[in-house]
Amino acid sequence: MTSTVTHQTKIRVAIASTLKPVDDTRMFEKLGMSIAESPRYQVSILGFPVKRSIIHPAIQFFPLPSFRRLSIGRLFAPWKVFSMLKSIRPDVLIVSTHELLLPGILYKLFFRGSVIYDIHENYFRNILFLPSFNFLLRPLLAVYVRSKEKLLAPFIDYFILAEKGYEQELGFPRKRKIILENKAQRPRSIEPKKSKSDGQIHLVFTGTIADNTGVFAAITLARKLYHLDARIRLTIIGYCALPHVLATIKSDIQSCPFITLIGGDQLVPHGDIILAIQQADAGIIAYTPSAATHNSIPTKLFEYLGHHLPILLTNYDPWVRYCEPFNAAIPIDFSKIDEATILHELKNRSFYTARPEHVYWDSERPKLMHLLETLVPSKN
Repeated sequence: MTSTVTHQTKIRVAIASTLKPVDDTRMFEKLGMSIAESPRYQVSILGFPVKRSIIHPAIQFFPLPSFRRLSIGRLFAPWKVFSMLKSIRPDVLIVSTHELLLPGILYKLFFRGSVIYDIHENYFRNILFLPSFNFLLRPLLAVYVRSKEKLLAPFIDYFILAEKGYEQELGFPRKRKIILENKAQRPRSIEPKKSKSDGQIHLVFTGTIADNTGVFAAITLARKLYHLDARIRLTIIGYCALPHVLATIKSDIQSCPFITLIGGDQLVPHGDIILAIQQADAGIIAYTPSAATHNSIPTKLFEYLGHHLPILLTNYDPWVRYCEPFNAAIPIDFSKIDEATILHELKNRSFYTARPEHVYWDSERPKLMHLLETLVPSKN
């Protein structure tokens, strides 16, 4: 018997961001694909354009015109999203950045529907404590963004928090909130390690490439380990938003043939990052301690745990405790690296003596679907 849900009766859900690419792992692989599994929904994703072609039978993609991160084009991007929404006419709009709060609420007022704010980051803390903007502008921008979130909060139907810690940091969602952590997709298959074929020891640094995410600490660590064992290899794979940081990285690794950079000024498909994780012998998480990440769990921590990848981990107590039940990590003080001990541990420790099962998106998907069913129970 065929399904009674037709194209006309499907509930339209749009997921939108300005800076996140249309194939962003959270918007597409987690939220989008989870919602699209149900025949009740028609999913659209609006975001930054990507070079590769993306096709999914149950999801439509609406890339924005390309623009630089700091440019006039970025100022117009939210209103381009608003124009697209007028054509798509979603019943539920999930906005994934503060920049789309006002356009999203205006859409709701003019065309009805529900608005969900998926809070990926504590923007106030990120702007204030990270070096993305001039230090004189940071307090003004941080206060502007937080004021906007608080003023518009009453018009938002529900809030999704990507971190448990945001419950303590953010007061404006009040009781209209649900936590959907950025947990890892459960791997369908495990690729063979590169070391099986070439005999090298492969380290990987994935995701956002920046000073505060620890890329220079990872380079320093790889150099020190290489001096003890010439089989050490490091792959840095991800996107770097700041040109001067990328230029410094390229200069630093120019004399290090054992370090490979993939991406840099180009967005890297998440599938390529997962493949690098699967093929590595250990992953590096070297965030600089910061008030911006005080209550956060890095997405790569879930991904490394989900793929049973040994972790060379910043000695930050909450993250170390999170890994302890599985014997998954070697804690490191990156200000005084003891490379001999790290190398010995890496070669001799038995990792993953217990399987981490709570790190997968499987646990978050039912909460997402229940939220949608609560907001839009049916559509005639």
